[in-house]
Amino acid sequence: MAAPVVEGVAVAALRSVMLRVRQAAERSGHNPDLVRVVAVSKTKPISLIRQVYDAGHRCFGENYVQEIVDRAPQLPEDIEWHFVGHLQSNKVKSLLAGVPNLAMVEGVDNEKVADHLDRGVSSLGRNPLKVLVQVNTSGEVSKSGIDPSDCVQLAKHVKLHCPNLSFSGLMTIGMPDYTSTPENFRTLSNCRIEVCKALGLAEEQCELSMGMSGDFEKAIEMGSTNVRVGSTIFGPRNYAKK
Repeated sequence: MAAPVVEGVAVAALRSVMLRVRQAAERSGHNPDLVRVVAVSKTKPISLIRQVYDAGHRCFGENYVQEIVDRAPQLPEDIEWHFVGHLQSNKVKSLLAGVPNLAMVEGVDNEKVADHLDRGVSSLGRNPLKVLVQVNTSGEVSKSGIDPSDCVQLAKHVKLHCPNLSFSGLMTIGMPDYTSTPENFRTLSNCRIEVCKALGLAEEQCELSMGMSGDFEKAIEMGSTNVRVGSTIFGPRNYAKK
């Protein structure tokens, strides 16, 4: 008789996260099928990503260009990769060339990087790339992202002047202690209202990417359609290699 298959810790954690996502959406009256979970695997081995992939998950994210460029060719082509966080304009070319299955950039925080992405996508002849505008809702100097008062202008630039990009919404990173994240999330929701009004979009056409391991349930309750979950799925990050 064959020994029972022991489910990997990351796979069990993924299943738990997906259940919590569904419950958070349902109790707040949101459609759980419209909430995307980006499994952010930063610093973790490819074997762990493969376990989560084999369990059926397809959306993964990275915060560093070099890591996503190194990993993407070693993993199945049907993965939907998200680049998460500040992207330097001089890294755009290597990101686009190295990750043909890049599904989204979260997020664009200035016109210069938007223009670089637009030109890069055009030169490769690939389909328009989905992008989210990153908003610094906490006002922290250490965080990337555009000031909330400037989000409409940047969203307009992407929508109207970057034909090879698909403006898909807004993203933010909440405060690290999570006590102020509801306020940060409200700020992003208000930004969406302004952007949708300015661009003539329905709110469902403008995604909200907010919420990570420590606050993704609260984010979903407040309307997030995209949560970025790393350590809760993959375990604590190891920065010793960096």
